[in-house]
Amino acid sequence: MKIAKRIFLIFLAIVVLVQIPFIYRRYQTGKLADKISQLQQQRTTTRNPYFNEYKGIIHAHTSLGGHSTGSFEELINAAIANDLDFVLMTEHWSENFDTSALTLNGIYGKTLFIGGNEVDTADSDRFLLIPGSNEAAGFRNIPTNAFLEKVHAENKLAIVTYPEKFKSWESDFDGIEVFSLHTSAKMVNPLAGLGDLLWTYPAYPALTLASYFKRPDANLQKFDEIAVKRKISLLAGTDAHSNIGFHLFGDDAGNKLIDIKLDPFETMFGLTRAHVLIEKDKSMSRESLIEALKKGHSFIGFDVLGETSGFSFSAHNGSESVIMGDEINLKDGVQMKAVQPLGAHFIFFKNGERLPEKSFDVEAGLDVKEPGVYRVEAYRKSLGSPFDKMPWIISNPIYVR
Repeated sequence: MKIAKRIFLIFLAIVVLVQIPFIYRRYQTGKLADKISQLQQQRTTTRNPYFNEYKGIIHAHTSLGGHSTGSFEELINAAIANDLDFVLMTEHWSENFDTSALTLNGIYGKTLFIGGNEVDTADSDRFLLIPGSNEAAGFRNIPTNAFLEKVHAENKLAIVTYPEKFKSWESDFDGIEVFSLHTSAKMVNPLAGLGDLLWTYPAYPALTLASYFKRPDANLQKFDEIAVKRKISLLAGTDAHSNIGFHLFGDDAGNKLIDIKLDPFETMFGLTRAHVLIEKDKSMSRESLIEALKKGHSFIGFDVLGETSGFSFSAHNGSESVIMGDEINLKDGVQMKAVQPLGAHFIFFKNGERLPEKSFDVEAGLDVKEPGVYRVEAYRKSLGSPFDKMPWIISNPIYVR
């Protein structure tokens, strides 16, 4: 009996000791949440005189596509809670009906929903198609180039999703989903994730997930390689399914005695967002939003680390001014300016090569003397690891010709 008691006590001590790092992480995450909240009070507001900014998410699914348990009500409520201007739906296709037509389309509250699809081609390439198509199921039977020719003739947007599996890099797609929450979540260490799930996630779900983010080095490198050859847009995808969790004693009508969902839309929509700039003389609509995304008039904001609205990246050469996504003539030199709402470290890139880091500030300039493709990333290093290496903002490029 004494031996059994000793074994039990040793086991109990081990269990307690194993929890200590996760308890400490919970404490540190609480401090981080407080710090982000306090720094938010220091935000500066700079309004662009020529463009209005809209924020939203790209890549979301509901139960309509068969890979999710999320309802339309959950989706709309999450958009309202996150004050989103738009949500680009990307329902999985069905052989029997048009999922893009039957998902949310139109304005609900203040949020514009656009029904799209996640589609495959015969070359095993996968795209986000915006807006969607009643032919989505059939695209898996035609080559990538034929698919792109068809959807571009219909003024649709084709964005590479899961670039790590993509093959047809010479094809004429419109953009690359360089960061995916779904892909990021799959790289979480199961043991570390379980400890954080028990201790930190219930109180700080978004920051717990963000602590596992890593800069998508390979995807950004591929983007930069293509951007040197032609104009292209970078985007981040939420890939929200609202389908991870468990319940007890449920029925098909949705009544559940215990229902715990670990990836609700409301949490997922607060992590990373697309911020899109549309000319002030245009209202936000399906057409103007797709046009702006295609032009690259947008940036990625990891808003879980602080609201990124108000960021801008522009260039001028004395006679013309442009924003990210645009081209500008080098002439006698180009001056670039990046402005953000909170102090952070700026890093400029030329043709994918990192330029010397700019100081911690809300504004940074770059004198450009050579043609190239220039973009900028911002880092909130004051938040500590891992956010000293994970961008807070990733801009689309400006093309100097």
